[in-house]
Amino acid sequence: MHRKILSRIRQWTAGLALLGMPLVAQSGPLAARQVVVPPATAQQAAAGSAASPAEAPQAAAILTLEQAVAAALENNPSMKLAAAEMASSEAGYKIARVGLLPKIGFSEKVTDGNNPVYVFGAKLLQEDFQASDFSLQSLNHPDPRSNFATSVSGYWRAFDFMQTRNQIRSAALMRRGSEAAADRSQQEVIFRVVRAYQGVLVARRQVEVAEHAVDTAQKLYEQSRSRVEAGVAVESDALSAQVNLAQRQQEWIAAQGEEQSGWAELEAAMGTGLPYGPESLVGLNERSFAVLPLEDEVSEALRSRADLKSMTLQVQAQQAAVRAARASYGPRIDMFGSWETNRETFAGDGGSNWTAGAELRVDLLPLETRARVAQQRAELDRARAGEEAAQSQARVEVSQAYYAQQAAAKMVEVARSSMAQATESLRILRNRYDAGLVTLTEVLRAEDAERQSRNGYWQAVHRNVVSYAALRLATGTLNREQLGNFQ
Repeated sequence: MHRKILSRIRQWTAGLALLGMPLVAQSGPLAARQVVVPPATAQQAAAGSAASPAEAPQAAAILTLEQAVAAALENNPSMKLAAAEMASSEAGYKIARVGLLPKIGFSEKVTDGNNPVYVFGAKLLQEDFQASDFSLQSLNHPDPRSNFATSVSGYWRAFDFMQTRNQIRSAALMRRGSEAAADRSQQEVIFRVVRAYQGVLVARRQVEVAEHAVDTAQKLYEQSRSRVEAGVAVESDALSAQVNLAQRQQEWIAAQGEEQSGWAELEAAMGTGLPYGPESLVGLNERSFAVLPLEDEVSEALRSRADLKSMTLQVQAQQAAVRAARASYGPRIDMFGSWETNRETFAGDGGSNWTAGAELRVDLLPLETRARVAQQRAELDRARAGEEAAQSQARVEVSQAYYAQQAAAKMVEVARSSMAQATESLRILRNRYDAGLVTLTEVLRAEDAERQSRNGYWQAVHRNVVSYAALRLATGTLNREQLGNFQ
């Protein structure tokens, strides 16, 4: 049995040594064996003290949650995408409004040739037609002639059966919808930052718990080694304590990895790298939150969620698009006019003329219009179905978030009580072990239960905060003003 334990210890310590951890040699019969001790824990062991997670000194805050959210709203790609969508919808609105304005154009054209019809018309436009130009030779075989034409033209749709007005209304509603969608994107970014920030905080608490567990395991090993040397305990007690220490060291290393992973997730949520580490954050602490009844939370979501507002605006915009398509059945009246001057040379004299008029147009076979109206009605049906599905999904999300938050709040109470009981149980068993009344195995079992209860407590605190943020996101009321509730 002892040989199996020794072999297992050598495998663990050899593997941990490959990670570059400092090794502390032990005195006595087991001096040939080495135990990994984290630097901070070694200092605590030398001082003979071990601080609990709640008593551990908190690093000075460099990055608050408000600062992290502000950076995310400026740098997160989701916000840049929302800004681009808003700019696109704004441009679409401006394009639709252009339909109300006249179109004015300018052109400069030069032509040369001896085509009889062209030459005849050019001389008339240049006001240079002579009586000799009526000779058959001039009419049939004219000399080549150049024409420089400068013109200004205008066009304005005076009436289109309200088609342009409905297009403008549709574009305006789509613009408002994109603004509402941007608000929802902002809330989602805030939630991702809150979740990532809290994830780093709980990871830091787990590192503290792991460090405390290593410190406790180190002291237990030293105590068991002293008892073996004093002849009041067997060698297997020291070996078991050493195995327990190696396990706690592995957990400490894993906790540090989780902390760094959480930090990377926070940087991704913020959309930027940070020059400092997780120790710069404000510590995780237990909080309580006031929550309305489920029916009120659902009502708040249907009233406040920006994505639902966006869907409603899309339905209204599509209704205007249907009216715009149907307007093509009606008549149109267009106004037009132009002025031009024609010259044989670019800087020479010539003749000028103008034209103006109006045109009434009616589509007597509106097959294309019918197809466009049917298409827009199908889009309207899709928008209405999307709105209905979004409202149903919102109710589900609020219900799920509500019950998750309620469960998380109760789990905090249970975890707090469990941690207190496990701590007291460990204290009693340690005293009984010192008096030789219980075995080391019982102490190790109690130490493991106490460590798990501390981790469970901080996980419960973390879930409580994140689930409340998720509830506020589900109801559409998560904003920067509420960040004080999470820190």
